[in-house]
Amino acid sequence: MAAQKINEAHEHIAKAEKCLKTSLTKWKPDFDSAASEYAKAAVCFKNAKQYEQAKDAYLKEAEYHTENKTAIEQAGMMMKEQKKMPEAIQYIEKACMMYMENGTPDTAAMALDRAGKLIEPLNLEKAVDLYQKAAGVFENEDRLRQAVELLGKASRLLVRLKRLDEAAVALQKEKNMYKEIENFPMCFKKTTAQVLVHLHRGDYVAADKCVRESYSLPGYSGSEDCVAMETLLQGYDEQDEDQVYRVCNSPLLKYMDNDFCLYLSMTCGRARAAAAALVTGAAGQHGAHSAFLRSVDQFDLLIKKLLVR
Repeated sequence: MAAQKINEAHEHIAKAEKCLKTSLTKWKPDFDSAASEYAKAAVCFKNAKQYEQAKDAYLKEAEYHTENKTAIEQAGMMMKEQKKMPEAIQYIEKACMMYMENGTPDTAAMALDRAGKLIEPLNLEKAVDLYQKAAGVFENEDRLRQAVELLGKASRLLVRLKRLDEAAVALQKEKNMYKEIENFPMCFKKTTAQVLVHLHRGDYVAADKCVRESYSLPGYSGSEDCVAMETLLQGYDEQDEDQVYRVCNSPLLKYMDNDFCLYLSMTCGRARAAAAALVTGAAGQHGAHSAFLRSVDQFDLLIKKLLVR
């Protein structure tokens, strides 16, 4: 079967080359027909799992049929089948630029999203870049619902990469977009994410500011989300591990979708001072210090996998 498809592919290539030849009676190459034959050859090679040759045929199709930008994207997919991901992404990005030039930005954004999904298991940094580019395209087209979804993907990866300053900025942009489209429940969730990111950055003031600014959102003040964050911040500030434990084990946080993990730790000055005291404390206080240390360890383990949407 594979051999038959390969033979068919070569037949189509021969026809394509014939279309490109000129003679005394044929002054101009037939680019459209050549592109069509190369497209057929590419499909035959693809079915025969000859991905390198399929890629070459798709590029030839794109060369002779300049309106068909999908051929370049398909060339990228052939690289993906060979697990040559950097080359695959290069071709897809090139196709996206051509989509934009051809006046089809939605197609470009969707292709960038697909590219992000392809590269994400291998290169988180590149995936962030692709998702942000796709979000930017949708935002320019005033398609905020699609844009904010892609921003969310980028935000979660930024947290995973521990690029928390950038994650905080991205989350704020997400929240602004959700506010603009009046999806206030998602604004509440993004406030929670912001609080956790800022606490992980060791910036209690910024975390508290996020909650205070969210009071202006319709329905936020007094909501379950608001009360949880106020309680978490109070417990964090006062180093009340029992209070923090209760918040982290509340259904609001414990059973949220695992869109991304935030590794939260007690980073304010008093927590560090307490940790230092546990190491250097007097022998007579060893029992109390050990109990407190176990409490902090349990706290860290508990919120290590705190999942937020």
